[in-house]
Amino acid sequence: MTTQTMSREYQLADVPFTKTLFEGKAFAWLWLAIRLYLGYQWIESGWGKITNPAWMQGGEALKGFWDRAVLIPDAPARPLIAFDWYRNFIQFMLDSGNYVWFAKLVAVGELLVGGALILGIFIWFSAFIGGFMNWNFMMAGSASVNPVFLILSILLVLAWKTSGWIGLDHWLLVQVGTPWQPGLLFQRK
Repeated sequence: MTTQTMSREYQLADVPFTKTLFEGKAFAWLWLAIRLYLGYQWIESGWGKITNPAWMQGGEALKGFWDRAVLIPDAPARPLIAFDWYRNFIQFMLDSGNYVWFAKLVAVGELLVGGALILGIFIWFSAFIGGFMNWNFMMAGSASVNPVFLILSILLVLAWKTSGWIGLDHWLLVQVGTPWQPGLLFQRK
């Protein structure tokens, strides 16, 4: 028996608990609690930005955050942004005045992610976008709650089948489907 033949016959099994955790409907309540918590946090943060003129009118709040993030302090202090490529990206965004429209995008994005998580709409995508925002906040030097929220977002992405069981995804994914499997609305008759 060759190595190729042996590897085709042998299948690695999933860890039973993780399969149950991420696919078992019994854990839908856990994912609902995480979704509601994370969604509320996103809505609260987004609403605070949407009602703040420094975010919505000129983007001055984001400009200030980016201005502080790109500073390189004198040694031995370390800069907030650890990677030069990311600092260069933020500096480009500052120099080109992109904070004006990007501040609005952040505020509205936070609100939309929060609403989608609470309602259970495309949780895998909503959690991914939320996690991506958390990653960017951390890359810009703002730890705060972002590491915990990123981990919760990753867990929601992994639990995409179950995390929406108590939510609109329970019906929506059956009708619309996923990028890799069309739902009932898109099947040929």
